[in-house]
Amino acid sequence: MKRYFTFIMLSLCLIGNAQNINDILRYGTESLQGTARFQAMGGAFGALGGDLSSLNINPAGSAVFNNSLITISATNYYRDNDAVYFDRLNNTTVNDLDINQIGGAFVFKNTNDNSDWKKFTLAFNYDVVENFDDEFYVSGNSNQGIDNYFLNYAQGVPFGAILRQEGEYIENAYLDIGATQGFGDQQAFLGYYGGIIDPLAADDANTDYVSNASYTTVNQQFLRNTTGYNSKFTLNAASQYKDNLYIGASLNFHSIVYDQYDEFTENGYDSGSAIQRTTFDNFLHSEGNGFSFSIGAIAKLNEYVRLGGSYQSPTWYRLTDDFSQRINSDLADEDIGFINFNVVNLFDTYTIKTPAKVTGSLAFVFGKNGLLSFDYGYQDFSQAELRPKNDANFQSVNDQVSSELSAVSTFRLGGEYRIGMFSLRGGYIFEQSPYANGTTIDDLNGISTGVGFNFGGSRLDLAINRTEQDVNESLFNTGITTPAMVNRVNTNATLSYTINF
Repeated sequence: MKRYFTFIMLSLCLIGNAQNINDILRYGTESLQGTARFQAMGGAFGALGGDLSSLNINPAGSAVFNNSLITISATNYYRDNDAVYFDRLNNTTVNDLDINQIGGAFVFKNTNDNSDWKKFTLAFNYDVVENFDDEFYVSGNSNQGIDNYFLNYAQGVPFGAILRQEGEYIENAYLDIGATQGFGDQQAFLGYYGGIIDPLAADDANTDYVSNASYTTVNQQFLRNTTGYNSKFTLNAASQYKDNLYIGASLNFHSIVYDQYDEFTENGYDSGSAIQRTTFDNFLHSEGNGFSFSIGAIAKLNEYVRLGGSYQSPTWYRLTDDFSQRINSDLADEDIGFINFNVVNLFDTYTIKTPAKVTGSLAFVFGKNGLLSFDYGYQDFSQAELRPKNDANFQSVNDQVSSELSAVSTFRLGGEYRIGMFSLRGGYIFEQSPYANGTTIDDLNGISTGVGFNFGGSRLDLAINRTEQDVNESLFNTGITTPAMVNRVNTNATLSYTINF
């Protein structure tokens, strides 16, 4: 009972920051989500409007509605990941069904025929702009063992600084070192009591460490499973001026939940190695809220041509993380099992500012027969940052962001052809890599198709979209430098139902 009580008291400690560039990219990007019509046309709605998910591109889009309506959408997410690690290929799939969109628009037409303002629209919309449910698995023979991870953190750390005190529980020491000395010293502590590394000399002043593992190559298995979402709730107001101009503005409120579970196993050491098997697992939980605003306009140049332009402000996320670990090996301390996922480190609350985005759009509308639409978006990820900026760890990450990330251009093309009550749709999306080298994360390509059925007072839409992207996934942030190359293919099938009133 005493041990349990001590854990409860110390689980609320704060440790040094371990956020990195991946957090910025995770929350700064949005995939092709939304209503079925929006997805089927590749999200190219910046000059069209008339769809609740078009508010994510241009908030003037709600002024295009001729009547009030409500739309609800459900998506089946299918992830197919081929992961290559040291020339060995593994495949994993994830299948998930969820309500991804619900919203409504209320159109108020001006009864004053002498006014230039024809109508006013109030709209709300909830969209899951990023679904984090995913998984990949790799295995292979590497010449870089997990001992390198712990050695990189331990070198230069006085041995006495990572020793638990007499009578101190191992989990209390683990949390206390994280709270007072930071993440790096805590990992050195874990490596030592996990039996992976030892000091070169058993002296409190020692700062040199050696590995207890002997190998030329080791066999490694690594599983990363992620769950959660980044959702956006939009409050929108828009208006039509005369017959040719639509303007609008939105307030966007984000909600984030993200869990990442990493499971690592290493074996295949030399026969004479004191260690024959190591396991090292990590669990990260993040949650928080964000805010952004957007403004936009759509102009009807003539009967056929429409132009759109919009600005989305930076999104300011306020997040909290908690982090837990567990480790074991042949030489681990007998109490190492008390450091597990029930022993939780809490990070200080921090802020991520993702970059602003501007979008220019062009559409051709051919009466009731159909349309073609094109969007171009620009977002400079080198301007993203972690805050507070006076934090030394965040300064280092922000320097990495400004030097490694670059501007991203996004191209979206969509079309629709109407045959009576039926609509046939197709779309294409291309998004540049956010990395200046273009290889850490490759360009994203996607195609989509769909069909709609208009029943007059309601509409049913179906869409299928497929995106593909290569990503180099690092197993750890130091020590094991060879990444896994993951080919991600995401296929979404979405069904939407709209009621007009």
